[in-house]
Amino acid sequence: MQRIVYLLVLATTALFSQSQTDLSYYLPQDVSYNASIPTPQSVIGHEVGEWHITHDKLVQYMYALANASNRITIENRGETFEDRPLLLLTITSPNNHENIDKIQSAHIEATESNTTNTENRPIVVYQGFSIHGNEPSGSNAALVAAYYLAAAEGAKIDNLLKNTVILFDPAFNPDGLQRFAYWANTNRSMNLNPDPNDREYSEVWPGGRTNHYWFDMNRDWLPVQLPESRARIETFHNWMPNILTDHHEMGTNSSFFFQPGIPSRTHPLTPKLNQELTKGIAEYHAKALDKIGSLYYSEESFDDFYYGKGSTFPDINGSIGILFEQASSRGHIQESDNGLLTFPFTIRNQFTAALSTLEAANGMRKEILEYQHNFFKNARNEAAKEGNSAIVFGDEKDAAKTYHLAEILKRHKIKFHDVKSDFSLNGKNYKKGYSYIVPKNQKNTRLINAMFETRTTFKDSLFYDISAWTFPLAFNLDYTETTTANAGNSIENLQHQTGGVSTKSEYAYLFEWNEYYSPKLLNKILKKGLRAKVSMKTFKANGKSYDYGTVMIPAKNQDMSTSEIYSFLNDVAQECHIKIDAVSTGLNDGIDLGSNNFRSLELPKVAILVGDGITSYDAGEIWHLLDTRYDIVATKLDTKRFGRADLSRYNTIIMVNSSSGLNDSNTKKMKSWIQDGGTLIAYRNALRWLNSKELMKIEFKKNNLTAKNISYEQRRDFRGAQVIGGAIFETKLDRSHPINFGYKNDKLAMFRNTTLFIKADKNSYNNPIQYTKKPLLSGYISEENLDSISSTIPLKIGGIGRGNIIAFTDNTNFRAFWYGTNKLLMNAIFFRDEM
Repeated sequence: MQRIVYLLVLATTALFSQSQTDLSYYLPQDVSYNASIPTPQSVIGHEVGEWHITHDKLVQYMYALANASNRITIENRGETFEDRPLLLLTITSPNNHENIDKIQSAHIEATESNTTNTENRPIVVYQGFSIHGNEPSGSNAALVAAYYLAAAEGAKIDNLLKNTVILFDPAFNPDGLQRFAYWANTNRSMNLNPDPNDREYSEVWPGGRTNHYWFDMNRDWLPVQLPESRARIETFHNWMPNILTDHHEMGTNSSFFFQPGIPSRTHPLTPKLNQELTKGIAEYHAKALDKIGSLYYSEESFDDFYYGKGSTFPDINGSIGILFEQASSRGHIQESDNGLLTFPFTIRNQFTAALSTLEAANGMRKEILEYQHNFFKNARNEAAKEGNSAIVFGDEKDAAKTYHLAEILKRHKIKFHDVKSDFSLNGKNYKKGYSYIVPKNQKNTRLINAMFETRTTFKDSLFYDISAWTFPLAFNLDYTETTTANAGNSIENLQHQTGGVSTKSEYAYLFEWNEYYSPKLLNKILKKGLRAKVSMKTFKANGKSYDYGTVMIPAKNQDMSTSEIYSFLNDVAQECHIKIDAVSTGLNDGIDLGSNNFRSLELPKVAILVGDGITSYDAGEIWHLLDTRYDIVATKLDTKRFGRADLSRYNTIIMVNSSSGLNDSNTKKMKSWIQDGGTLIAYRNALRWLNSKELMKIEFKKNNLTAKNISYEQRRDFRGAQVIGGAIFETKLDRSHPINFGYKNDKLAMFRNTTLFIKADKNSYNNPIQYTKKPLLSGYISEENLDSISSTIPLKIGGIGRGNIIAFTDNTNFRAFWYGTNKLLMNAIFFRDEM
């Protein structure tokens, strides 16, 4: 009984102390603090950790600090999708601020020169917080860290700021942070409740982890598709920081993790010295956490393989990336295996690691500066051996995809050139304006290798993230080794190809389906009320060959005059960067324009299933694709509302990866809608639901594993090795099938991160996309799964009544940078009735 009373008193004391925590709980007491610097509480109205900081209050405090301190300057580098500012604070000594441009220039010069002086040069540290919005201890710790750096006084802080330029990013993910703060604060009780079953610790779908379009932004450092990423990557390349920290959270029952991670899971292109220095920095973290009595671990989890993460992207750019993972309270206080876990405790650990990083940077300054200098010096030596070697990439029929890959290169300050003139190599045509050449002999040669390489052998079979991201394969571009002899002008101002209509026609207009933005153009045409048709066969008109999927717009019998049609088409063609051909006759070599092989098209009316049971990442990627690239209005239809929704409003419903599918009554409703002519497009685990509900008969190919000579300790690694975390595979295409309209080659690289293998149909025409016999192009797959995937199909098409079901085993819209397979989804939407 006494023990129970003691525990209750302890718990009550912990709860009380949590609500009364002030700055003294976090701050070191070995320095004094300038009373003229505003504390967080004086600006935001509550103590740090009492409530979850909302982004607007975080911004308010950062501006207050910048106004009060001559150690801080602040800038807004852009806005999120929800128009929240993307702030950056530059924190250093006042003297350094007076010479900041010279310091920056000297720092960059050290990465480009064969000699350097580290004696008096400051080290540059980029500190970033809470890229996952529902991992909020980072951004809340940023309040304390920024205050400390502005207010602390004495020789210790003066020395630190003299020797360090801190690029301080208080919220990597403003939209997600705001969303989660709202959830945690609105569900906070005055009497804090640590019960993990309380609503406070279970967010509603989609949660606060992601940005506005539900992207995991800690996977976008290399693709750079999102505004938040673009701002921080520009800062990174403008400064080339020596250390970059990325503050995260993990499961409540964990402790605190800092890198290095598991040694065997480091990318081979990362220098060994990088990991050794990371280990040296780790000693500072250990010492600091020991001092406050916090448990921690290192080298037992996580990895440094995929270069698209915040902790790994710096490693291929001459910097040192550091991942911090703090056990999450997911609210204000929660029971855990390590006792009551309070929100202030999580903040204190993150703040402690932020300071220990700066101490390490100061203590190892010369060593780390020298490492970055040598990284690029060695890279230049490697590049020089390449001579005039180069990589050419492009698509002779699709300038837009080529442009968008070049856009990524430009953001990473990789130099590239136009082609001097059209040329052919290895059976592929590289057309001026549709192709670019990347010389290997340049500063960022290692980053180029990381982006363009294919890799199929690995030291380890377990991956925290994807094992392949070869960019030209992701973009479905032709590419090969070449020389700079084919290079034309260096591209400084990257521009889209121009579009427009060749001339006014009184008969019809044609455009091919190859260009990336063809669906955007077609949607605008149909939305305007113009009739359009798609060609099911190839043909020649006016001496020009037109491929499968060519779109025809008649000039007559429309609700607009021929002059209005011409003017409208010219405007939207320019907007979509597509060339439209005017024709004066319907008589062709092959099918004529009045042929039944031209099929009428209908404006898409799309709904995307969202909500409980649906993977928000996958749904967000499609929402983003339709909304921001193709200007297609899509209804986000919540699974909770599905039973009450009028489905007749839609001709297409998209169901991405689902853990449970729909219940029986909603499944019946879906089936009836399909029978009435609707098209269901399903992805990944939704296929298991289709099969179980007998909406589509799918014959899955199973891989039965038996563990032999595997110990209990090895069991997780054995199972983990069978996971396809993300690799790239070759498929062969039947280009006459509508699902493949717009693809000029008969091979297509597809991304896969599932072990759903579908047996091919006995009729070859029912297998418009099929994996080749030896399909692995890049990435890891076990031998067992490689055998299983051979000659299977990633797509199955079926029908119920007047409607269709189009089922993909894998995501065709992965992380917004898999441009090469976006067209498959658009074909399923626009040509659904021709399947």
